[in-house]
Amino acid sequence: MPNPTITSSYAGEFAGKYLGAALLSASTLDAGAVTILPNVKFKAAMKVGSFANLVRSADCDFDDTTSTMTLTEKVLQPTELQVNLQICKKELHADFEAAQMGYSAFDSLPPLFSDFVIARVAAEVAQATEQSIWGGSAGEGNFDGFTTLLAADADVVDVTGTTVTAANVIDELGKIVDAASTQILGKEDLTLYVSNNIARAYIRALGGFATNVGANGVDNKGTTWYNGGALTFEGINIFVAQGLGDNKAVLAQQSNLFFGTGLLDDRNVVKVLDMGDLDGSDNVRIVMRYTAGVQTGIGGDIVYYTA
Repeated sequence: MPNPTITSSYAGEFAGKYLGAALLSASTLDAGAVTILPNVKFKAAMKVGSFANLVRSADCDFDDTTSTMTLTEKVLQPTELQVNLQICKKELHADFEAAQMGYSAFDSLPPLFSDFVIARVAAEVAQATEQSIWGGSAGEGNFDGFTTLLAADADVVDVTGTTVTAANVIDELGKIVDAASTQILGKEDLTLYVSNNIARAYIRALGGFATNVGANGVDNKGTTWYNGGALTFEGINIFVAQGLGDNKAVLAQQSNLFFGTGLLDDRNVVKVLDMGDLDGSDNVRIVMRYTAGVQTGIGGDIVYYTA
């Protein structure tokens, strides 16, 4: 009796679908908190323009000697990444799905388990992508994230932070907003991206733990005021960026932060391969290939807060 093999192989059209689930389930991307640029084959060049003396007093002549436009360029080049995972089917005998593998000594990977493996790998890819989006630096399995790019951009407005607590979080968030250019304040997509610890401190502060908040907190509900809804600060939407390190925050328009991927690129591959027919082993290999990267737009319209 021949050794049964896996009948489910994920490639071609399905590669894009599974890869999309992995990348776009990263919380920043899933929420649409930044601008997503799909189908970046190699590089995406973004023109950044600035104008000077654009408006002048009217007369009868056309005179462009005082008005100037300066164009600079920023390049988003997604990094090629991959997952190579090998699982021995023998290790599944003690698993809760062992019964689905049958009683023959020749085991095939349970179809449901193959789905589980891909879902699990996709979740791990999503987590790694979220971490790289904000705090990544070029290296093995990573790409330069926003904080790396912001720290290197001389145009970005830097605010020196501290260890954020419930007692000082309102003052610290105020420093970020006060440092922003007046041109971006009031923009519809302006967002205050904060780390987990800053978000927790802010929620606790509004529960009555800040010196300038009533002892009973918002609506006199104390620490029960927050039920997981949206947060704002001085009318600016707050987004909790899971990949941001402690005591870090970014104030920027969503349209000024970019994530690029070759999501529908032919290089994207997701496969589950039973190696039994190829090398006689009892191994199963999971292969995943994708590209991802980030870039900022106008640095002067971004505030970067870090301790």
